[in-house]
Amino acid sequence: MTKVVVVYHSGYGHTQRVAQQVAAGANAELIAIDAEGNVPDSAWDTLAAADAIIFGSPTYMGSPSWQFKKFADASSKAWFTRAWQDKVFGGFTNSASLNGDKQVALINLQTLASQHGGIWVSLGLLPSNSKAAARTDVNNLGGSVGLLVQSPSDASVDEIPQGDLDTAKQYGARVAAIAAKLRG
Repeated sequence: MTKVVVVYHSGYGHTQRVAQQVAAGANAELIAIDAEGNVPDSAWDTLAAADAIIFGSPTYMGSPSWQFKKFADASSKAWFTRAWQDKVFGGFTNSASLNGDKQVALINLQTLASQHGGIWVSLGLLPSNSKAAARTDVNNLGGSVGLLVQSPSDASVDEIPQGDLDTAKQYGARVAAIAAKLRG
């Protein structure tokens, strides 16, 4: 059985809801980064045992949250021992704006995975970019490097566009399927 872990920070609950959808698609375990940027000590063993790791963070001011960055810095122990070498990685981010410089945050997650010697999985879905496209469509934000999600600043976690949630579930399934192929 392929083991997938989603490690994420969520400031207001929106990114957590997306993480849950990604995890549902990947049949993954969730590890939350707390408000102080920490994960439980046992999380490091869980991540070391994973076949695939999916990073998630809100985009704040054009980059991942400081809590996610603290986790990323703490992963230097795993980097030094190459504990995550050749694992499959993916990533997602969420912001209030349609763009919100999410791509910059996503590239930051991809770079972290690459520094660990990982294999990054792209979104793998065509964008929904015709005039008839709607927010209920899969990949309506046109991502390719990873999963992009938009949650209006005044929206509750229950108001995340369905297309983004469906895309999240499909992305989780894609990362898990590629990890299973490579593990096979």
